[in-house]
Amino acid sequence: MGGIQQFEDIRAWQEARILVRDVYTLTGSGRFAKDFGLRDQIQRAAVSVMTNIAEGFGGRSNPAFRQFLTYAQRSALEVQSLLYVAKDVQYITDEQFDRLYQHVAKTNALIGALKQSLR
Repeated sequence: MGGIQQFEDIRAWQEARILVRDVYTLTGSGRFAKDFGLRDQIQRAAVSVMTNIAEGFGGRSNPAFRQFLTYAQRSALEVQSLLYVAKDVQYITDEQFDRLYQHVAKTNALIGALKQSLR
């Protein structure tokens, strides 16, 4: 994997880390913070994106890493789906939705590119 020595070097992991921070910021106040079920689920899904990248890297085999990257992509899709719920119940604005949705899409694209490079 080229110059990647540790999972922290992976661009997709770096973006996923920012995603986690943004999700926690978004869910940490207002009505969203009081909806424990939705708040916890979207936080867990975001964390799962980041941790699956790291966990897959730790396996040191390309097939296993690709599988964990698939899990990370699925978790990213879960975050996107949950953002619709948050938007529909008016916990977040359209602008917040769009910004975070696009960040998840960018992260997912980076994960996909990484997965392709492991073939």
